[in-house]
Amino acid sequence: MGTWDIGHFDNDTAADFSGDLDDAPQGKRAELIRNALTDVVRTRDYLDSHEAAVAVAAAALVAAQCPGGEPVTTAYGPDEPLPELPVELRGLAVQALDRVVTEPSELLELWIEGGHGEPWKEGIGRLRAVLAEAAG
Repeated sequence: MGTWDIGHFDNDTAADFSGDLDDAPQGKRAELIRNALTDVVRTRDYLDSHEAAVAVAAAALVAAQCPGGEPVTTAYGPDEPLPELPVELRGLAVQALDRVVTEPSELLELWIEGGHGEPWKEGIGRLRAVLAEAAG
């Protein structure tokens, strides 16, 4: 995975997902986000880093629409505006983030092996907190 920082969109996979969202019709964008989160939640075996990176980006987009959520302002996020996302995606995003930071997870392993596991997990934790609060 081409990664240049610990931000939720600071890798090639998340940037590609942003491009996929931009290319999708407006009415399909929420479905792409839902699918990215659901794919990770359903993974019981080894979680591939690409799927996990997409889920983290998707969760960041959901969190951006929550009270207290940070807007996605990076150049690697989607250029096209997202529709108002369904509220039930908030809980799904929490579940996806929980799975991303639970072994066996390649993305978790890569961050730990790279020596940046703690700062990366802290960023995931902040994202999760916004989503969990908004999910109620």
